[in-house]
Amino acid sequence: MHKIEIVNAHEGNLRNVSLTLPKEKLIVLTGVSGSGKSTFLIDVLFNECQRQYLEAMGMQGIPKPKVDKVRGASPAIVITQSMANKNPRSTVGTQSDIYTDLRMLYEKLHRRTCPHCGAVIDAAACKEETEKHGGDFHVYMRCSHCGERMDKLTRTDFSFNTKEGACPVCEGLGKIHTVDEDRILDPALSLEGGAVRFWEKRYGEYEISLYYAACRAYGLDEPRHVPVCQFTEPQRILLMEGSGSPQFSSALSKNGLPEPADSGKFEGVMTNLRRRWAEKGGQACALDAYFQVVDCPACHGERLNPLSAQVTVKGTRLPELSGLSLIRLQSWIEALDFTLTGEARRLAEDYLRDIRTKLNRLIRVGLGYLTLDRQIITLSGGESQRLAAALDLEMSGLLIMLDEPTAGLHPQDTEGLIAILKHLRDLGNTVLVIEHDPDVMRAADYLVEFGPGAGIHGGKLVAFETPEQLQSDPASLTGLWLAEPAKITSRPKTAQGWITIKNASLYNLRYFTAAFPTGCLTAVTGPSGSGKSTLVFEVLADRRGGAEIAGLEQFERVVTIEQAAITRMKRSNVATYSGVYALIRNLFAKTEAARAAHCPASHFSFNTPGGRCENCQGMGVVENNMLFFANVEVVCPVCHGQRFNETVLNVKYNGRSIKEVLDLTVEEAVQFFAGQVKLIRMLEVLMEAGLGYLPLGQPLTTLSGGEAQRLKLAAELIENHGGKNQLYLMDEPTTGLHPADIGHFLKLLLRLRDAGHTVIVVEHNPQLIRACDWVIDLGPQGGDQGGQLMFAGTPQALKAQGESVTARYL
Repeated sequence: MHKIEIVNAHEGNLRNVSLTLPKEKLIVLTGVSGSGKSTFLIDVLFNECQRQYLEAMGMQGIPKPKVDKVRGASPAIVITQSMANKNPRSTVGTQSDIYTDLRMLYEKLHRRTCPHCGAVIDAAACKEETEKHGGDFHVYMRCSHCGERMDKLTRTDFSFNTKEGACPVCEGLGKIHTVDEDRILDPALSLEGGAVRFWEKRYGEYEISLYYAACRAYGLDEPRHVPVCQFTEPQRILLMEGSGSPQFSSALSKNGLPEPADSGKFEGVMTNLRRRWAEKGGQACALDAYFQVVDCPACHGERLNPLSAQVTVKGTRLPELSGLSLIRLQSWIEALDFTLTGEARRLAEDYLRDIRTKLNRLIRVGLGYLTLDRQIITLSGGESQRLAAALDLEMSGLLIMLDEPTAGLHPQDTEGLIAILKHLRDLGNTVLVIEHDPDVMRAADYLVEFGPGAGIHGGKLVAFETPEQLQSDPASLTGLWLAEPAKITSRPKTAQGWITIKNASLYNLRYFTAAFPTGCLTAVTGPSGSGKSTLVFEVLADRRGGAEIAGLEQFERVVTIEQAAITRMKRSNVATYSGVYALIRNLFAKTEAARAAHCPASHFSFNTPGGRCENCQGMGVVENNMLFFANVEVVCPVCHGQRFNETVLNVKYNGRSIKEVLDLTVEEAVQFFAGQVKLIRMLEVLMEAGLGYLPLGQPLTTLSGGEAQRLKLAAELIENHGGKNQLYLMDEPTTGLHPADIGHFLKLLLRLRDAGHTVIVVEHNPQLIRACDWVIDLGPQGGDQGGQLMFAGTPQALKAQGESVTARYL
């Protein structure tokens, strides 16, 4: 079947959408935020393709999405903004397998010093020998000078994820976590006064009692109500390192103190923290606040053991290659390829070809500034998607789905991404992309537009046409915008003052001076990796890099809103994060039905016992273990997805239960809570931030980076800290916004500016850049080819005078 037929999709806000999509085409799904694109593509089509595939393999019990029928389904791959590998060991090099190919090159071609005669030898010129030891084979090589035997260095020895290759101190992570004593201890205070910052309430009383018991056991005075800075050496070492530490044993003998008859065990503050952190397996947790991450003192961040880190190919060590940008690595590979002859070329040519292919693809999608040692967990959602899309996917017959792969991408790099998407299509795959970028839309074979509005005003199929047809379709908001982009008219603001950064030099920034006008809206622009986020969030906001900064003292508050703007917890949702849920719960608790059922406000929370369903603990779903596949969530069989127990669900406010209220969109809630002045004011701020389409109960884990930022901005405005002089720093807030929505969001930013605040946004979107008062443009490219100040001035002057890639795209 050469088409995919979707019949009557009614998941979420979709209104009985039926659509037949041709296979082996590049199809872009668009429409305003909240119109139903993601629901249609991910929640319906991807989930149903996955369900049919797994059931064909005999796996039952997978929930069917709300769709009558999907015919012509194929195996589906979805690449979303939030699916990046969270393992700290995963790097650009390991995920792309380029590092694997380099390990093979280093096994075949490395030069090293013979441990016997000291001569420099080539691995390719040495004879190999294999011996069996027990059940394992061991490989040796003979020195081509003295003939003595040594262990051969293999691909395993060049991996920082193996025992053989990893630095023994940091175990291949390149960094170590050390307890930061300044963060955990205030030595001016006594233990009773709170000297140990994480000893709180009853837990603190318990630990203090154990400490004094250990002091008595070892014959030490109990330093009650004595500042820690006045402790004796044994008292302090016992407190910090514990009774079982070598340091404490040394302090006892040094001070002539005997070992006690009874145990007198006390773990020690720092020992306790190290143990608890180790038990978390290195996963992010609350304990991270008490640690600092530093380069490993043994390998200095290079991850490999000393021998593996020192051998070379063409005079370059493997850790040095890992630190090069992909563009510079490409040049190194070409130079190596040019010099290889004979046996060395035969050994290396397959790996060189594979590396060249992958580097070309990654550079084409605008990732040439990345380095192989860059951790995957540090990539943005757009970078992660482009990395996944550009990798060596040579299969055909798949449905490949991507969710806004241009997020964080400069317009100059969009062309390379489009080439990759077309390549995947031309291999015989059907490529389905959620996207708002006009260049990607124009490159599509077909456009599917949902709308006409968001939430309850969306969920309809507005158009399914070619880009040319869509531009002449009067019903299509996207088509009208593609034909003639709307412009925001705003009177430019004059600077009230300046924030000046002198000698910005962190990472790739090249010792320049930049000035931001206050009381204005400023865009910081430039290609991906040019240093924009470093300048705004690390140099300006965090004062890193030693630059001289003047002008921040004039602000009452500095509000930083980055892509990871909010804590992504399943239990947090739009209502809880914005603060409106507390008011809603109070309204329910004040009803006669709630008082009669003895339901306080806490019973209307799904985060605490009392009113929630305890089978799913208020989540509405439970996990179903799929063994070899990712776990799937199924509706809770006890509450049937209602999240609360029957008593709470029977309490109604204006005819709706608490669950039904959580299902309302922000826009619907404004109408539903008419008359509740404080609540309405908070909901209207969410509307102004372009979030009116989001359901109140939508989990934060499902928000895009742009949605998360706009929610944090709205929460900041709702809290209304007062004052007229605040500095807002934002990182690509237009991510996930349709051009029509960007227009609404711009009005909010301009309103902030007109109220006297200063707003600085890191942005690639030309629509937003044109509406700014000032532009600071970095470049000329990314990585080690970026970090220079290309232009500072108005957008109009940038367009007229600028010589950068940003100027060309305005």
